[in-house]
Amino acid sequence: MKITRRTALAASAATAATAALASCGSSDGGGSGGGGGDVELTVATFNEFGYEDLFSAYEEANPGVKVTHKKAATADDARANLMTGLAAHSGLADVEGIEVGWWAELLQYADVFEDLSDPEVEGRWLDWKTEAATVDGKLIGYGTDIGPEAIAYRADLFEKAGLPTDRTEVAELLTGDWDTYFEAGRKFVEATGIPWFDGAGGTFNGMVQQLTNPYEESDGTVIPLADNADVKAIYDHLAEYKDISAGLTQWSEDWTAAFQNDGFATMLCPPWMMGPLAGNADGVEGWDIADVFPGGGGNWGGSYLAVPSQGEHIEEAKKLAAWLTAPEQQIAAFEAVGAFPSQVEALDAEEVTSLVNPFFNDAPVGEIYSERATSIEVQPFQGPNFFVINTVVGDAITRWDADGADPTDSWEQGLTAYDELGLA
Repeated sequence: MKITRRTALAASAATAATAALASCGSSDGGGSGGGGGDVELTVATFNEFGYEDLFSAYEEANPGVKVTHKKAATADDARANLMTGLAAHSGLADVEGIEVGWWAELLQYADVFEDLSDPEVEGRWLDWKTEAATVDGKLIGYGTDIGPEAIAYRADLFEKAGLPTDRTEVAELLTGDWDTYFEAGRKFVEATGIPWFDGAGGTFNGMVQQLTNPYEESDGTVIPLADNADVKAIYDHLAEYKDISAGLTQWSEDWTAAFQNDGFATMLCPPWMMGPLAGNADGVEGWDIADVFPGGGGNWGGSYLAVPSQGEHIEEAKKLAAWLTAPEQQIAAFEAVGAFPSQVEALDAEEVTSLVNPFFNDAPVGEIYSERATSIEVQPFQGPNFFVINTVVGDAITRWDADGADPTDSWEQGLTAYDELGLA
């Protein structure tokens, strides 16, 4: 079964990582041992970073070091925990997972994170990945993964609708703009009665990442929501096709359950989504991934590891963060849960480019996501207000997509909620 294969891959990768670490000596993280005393390091993450087996490998190579994993149920929960700990000046993990969308807000607190600059890690990551976590020359986050997007689909349901099932033919079917994707979905729904995509909220997140300045100009000036023609156009576009949405909010119980009952046929799928998708759809056959994305390309998500200065074991935490984000470990994480590497060396590694995923009909996911990464043309500016404005718009979409409200009325409610933020 799928979980067993993934676990086997992870275990194999972790074993390899242990061997590599042991052979590299203390400069690569091995043999630190806490300097004569036991050290417990906490690592806070969310969703799937693919670190479970790597923690064991690190402990094995570093006697005296225990790594405790604090995994939040959702990214929003992790962000809330992080912000609470920053406000209280206590309670944070030694190593904190940071989602890319939080960076602009967190950069104003750069002085409470450790500077992770080190000659040994220079050039490790894609330039844009490093630049996003750098403030006045201070590197406050080591890149973990990036999120080049593709389309996941149920080949068995496509066959029921008379659509092509081969991933190459599906890519040809869906190549084009968002209307191409939605119109194919309308034909699918007419033939099967099954929703085309999981929910408008998740789809919106993929679409808004294709805007250069979703909510703020590049100098940080907020674009009033009432004047934001680009975001309103996406909102209206999704509302036009709400009849082919399953109306599910991602990470909700209903969304999770829908993977087991033919709840929808397609969804946007950055590589980090492969793990949750495969886990939720465990035992369901037919999922595949096509090398295509409406509008060309897009990046959704990706994370970093940061070391808060309030920790008790800062140097040990830095060492662990550096080790977890080294190319060898990021390859292992990709093999385990699909966390696509942001490290230059890892991107070119044979282990990445040749990887296939048994759950997705042996899709060549390494090749697909490497190609999708080259299609990313826009890195959206995410200023300090991105998260709160995006939440306002997301809530407006959820009201009609999941709760049946009128889209026009819900947009007006969103404008009121935006005004209450007091950003103008």
